[in-house]
Formats: sequence, C-alpha cells, structure tokens
Amino acid sequence: MRGVTGRLMLLDTASLYFRAYFGVPDSVRAPDGTPVNAVRGLLDFIDRLVKDHRPDELVACMDADWRPQWRVDLIPSYKAHRVAEERAGGPDEEEVPDTLSPQVPVIEAVLDALGIARVGVAGYEADDVIGTFTAIAEGPVDIVTGDRDLYQLVDDARGVRVLYPLKGVGTLQVTDEAWLREKYGVDGPGYADLALLRGDPSDGLPGVPGIGEKTAAKLLAEFGDLAGIMAAVDDREARLTPSQRKRLDEARPYVAVAPKVVRVAGDVPLPEVTTALPRASRDGATLEALAQRWGLGGSLQRLLTTLAS
Repeated sequence: MRGVTGRLMLLDTASLYFRAYFGVPDSVRAPDGTPVNAVRGLLDFIDRLVKDHRPDELVACMDADWRPQWRVDLIPSYKAHRVAEERAGGPDEEEVPDTLSPQVPVIEAVLDALGIARVGVAGYEADDVIGTFTAIAEGPVDIVTGDRDLYQLVDDARGVRVLYPLKGVGTLQVTDEAWLREKYGVDGPGYADLALLRGDPSDGLPGVPGIGEKTAAKLLAEFGDLAGIMAAVDDREARLTPSQRKRLDEARPYVAVAPKVVRVAGDVPLPEVTTALPRASRDGATLEALAQRWGLGGSLQRLLTTLAS
C-alpha cells in the first residue's frame, strides 16, 4: 500500500467508542428506545477532532481480533481476564457491556456510509493497524487513543504524536517526545521497553517482579534499552543491585517473548482503502436511513457540516 502523504489521523475506534459509551448518558436512545450513546458520542468525537485538528486523511482502525492467538501463544495471560467466551477456531469474545455490543455494528455502518475509511485486519488488533499506517505515512500522524501502549509510536522527527483524551476529546493531552521524557524519562521506543518491564495488569502482562515504573525508567536511562539491560545482567561490573540482577535473570523467559507481544506490529497486510477525509457522504440514502432508524439527529448533521466545510 502506498504511503499516505497528507496529515493523517488514526482513530483507535474501540477505545473512543468505549469512552463515548461511558461518557454519554444511556438516556440517549433511538426512537425504539435502544441506547445509541456510543454511536452519537463517537460521531461527536469525530466532529470535534476534525474541527480542531483538520486532518487530510482519516482512518477508523478496528480490532478484527482484540486478543490475537500469536500473542496469547507467547504470553497466555495476555488479556485473559477480559475473555467473556472462548471460541474454537476464531477470536475469543471480549467482555463488553450489554448495551454497547449492539451499537458497534451501527457505528460500523454509519462510518461506511459516511465514507470514512474503516480498517481491521484478521489476526491483528487496532494497535497493529495503527502501527502499520504510521510506518508507511509520509506526512505527520495524529493517533487518537485512550491506550497508553501507543505512546511507543511517538516520533518527533516524523511528526508522529498521540492525542490522548483527558475529557471527551475537547481536552487532549498532546503526547510528543518532550512530554514522554518529562513524564517517563523515555522516548517512543523506550516506552515499549518500560511497559514490558513494568507490566500492565489491564493487558495481563506480568512484567518483571520487583521492577516498577521508576526502576524501569532508571534502568533504561542507565543501559539504553532492554537489550542493554539484559546484557548488564551478565556483566558483573554493571551497576545493578543484587536483587535487580536476580529478578531480571529469573525473568529471562518472559523478557525473551514479551517484546513481540508489547510492540505493535508495523507490517500488517493493509487493504487498499481511500483514506482521504470525505467531503460528502459516500452513500447518502443509506446514511439517511440509518439516521432515521437510530435517531442520530444533530450528532450526524454536525459531522456532515464539518466535513463539507
């Protein structure tokens, strides 16, 4: 797939519709009483993002597989606590609030009718789709996500930053290398090593026992990266405490496989899609039917007006 040249905005779509679902009252409903708070909330988010940041290209990145088997094979605890139902021969079902699940197909249908590129790839998470689009982009990239894992993609030289919602999407934390260094003492790639060492209970990543965030940051400052830290374990002259050396040595099996799990893929086979921000809906008749069926009202109309401008 050819590189994207304009300002590209990549949406971690599930992250945003989860935030919309919990941030917009479930009293926001379709004419038949079905909650559409996540649908309308996401449309309002996209409207605000386009108004404030004026991307040339926009992709709604999807989780075709929220818990890929190749990651589970390496670390079986990966996202295990979120599994609602195991499925043989296909992705496990994720635990999702009962009134959110029915809204996801509506979100997908509305995005498609609008003409906003929607990309999910079998066997990969949205993070991996975002990582691959970022890798091929030739212009600046804004990644909109409530998932700190994507801080690893921040790259000032290439104009790659993460817009992290603090309140809705009206207040965004603009995450660049200066912010990462101030907060964590690392750059983008260093954040992946930090997360690997520290662990992440929300993703079922155990980390290295006894190595918390501050210790991980100090070790990375001292030895450069994960490989440098593990080389120091074998170097008796290296400045590691006996307990750090012991814990890192015992964690070698985890450290050997964790990088592939923690680092987002940059080589996902993306489909050919038109990423240009649409100026008008792709399928007006379908969009009108969806608007009537689900009572999308002002949220959809505001977004259409913003796209047209």
